[in-house]
Amino acid sequence: MSNSGPQFFAWCDEPQRIDGFAAALSALIIPGYTISLMMGASLTCRTFFIDEALAMVRAHFGGLKSAHIGSSVRPNDSKRVMRLSLGCYPEESERRHPYGPLEAKAGERKWDFYPYEIPVGRGPRSVEAEAAAAYHVVQGDIEDLLLRLCAPDASGRVPTGACTGEEDWIAPVEMCATYNANAAELARDLALSWVSLHHKESVSRIAGTPLSALHARVDAAPRGARVPMNSSSELAGSLSRETVLKVLAMPPATLLDALEAAAVPDEAWRAAEPQARELLELRRQLDDEAAGEVPPAFWVDVTTREHARFLEEHAPFHVRRLPSGGVVLATHPYRTLWPLWADALFVLGLMS
Repeated sequence: MSNSGPQFFAWCDEPQRIDGFAAALSALIIPGYTISLMMGASLTCRTFFIDEALAMVRAHFGGLKSAHIGSSVRPNDSKRVMRLSLGCYPEESERRHPYGPLEAKAGERKWDFYPYEIPVGRGPRSVEAEAAAAYHVVQGDIEDLLLRLCAPDASGRVPTGACTGEEDWIAPVEMCATYNANAAELARDLALSWVSLHHKESVSRIAGTPLSALHARVDAAPRGARVPMNSSSELAGSLSRETVLKVLAMPPATLLDALEAAAVPDEAWRAAEPQARELLELRRQLDDEAAGEVPPAFWVDVTTREHARFLEEHAPFHVRRLPSGGVVLATHPYRTLWPLWADALFVLGLMS
């Protein structure tokens, strides 16, 4: 697990990339906060005005000159304010070392984003409930920040994006969240994952490949070809070419329905939820100066290995249909989306 906050990525055609960067910047940074722009050692700008920073970006972006902005973000309409890093990379830069092409990071350190402590009452403690409460503190922020990067307006210039608790844009099924502007192309996540893992290619370089071209690349692989998946289940430990081709051939609505059906919290999570809600309410009361007298409480560390392991194994999945026609798949950054996909593929009878 990275020592910094989660990383967010978005793919955009180079002719629209600066416009995408500008829209994301406007949707993410807090108005009136300092904006620091760097486009190389000698090209820097420090301002309070987005237009001033963007004028420099438009004048110099291209070749190996990428744009890096530091400012502040308030996630999900919360009271928290944290450091925001936002990057935009041109094609030539991406060919040498893929970073983006659009990339954002919330928080300079891990605990700037993730809760370090959760308040509990005087009764018996539950690591599971404490971990579940910590999940709810950040989960809305993950989806909120991903959408503000990928879909800050109705332009549709970003077809796909993702989030991870690690450093790089890897196979979508190994990320903690993905965004697709068109739900009918949700199978892209699976095809893109297979092509990236099979051919050892950077996802940020091929994320914008048309779905038909990804289909052709999977089809061209040898029959029976498989890629290993990071899974504790022997049956879900790899993904075959044939499974991906069957998913690409099925109606998109069937795939989306199967993913929704698979996104059901497991028994361990359901058991922890009631007490987790009580902990969240206690936290709200402690944060609310007008709440009056609240029950006695003390704060406990939720960064232990036991808390992290519960999230890695049991954090639930969210399949979110967007009014725009897009879809977001998400879970906690300590987990990946592969268990959701594996369960959906089992439901469809496609795991082989």
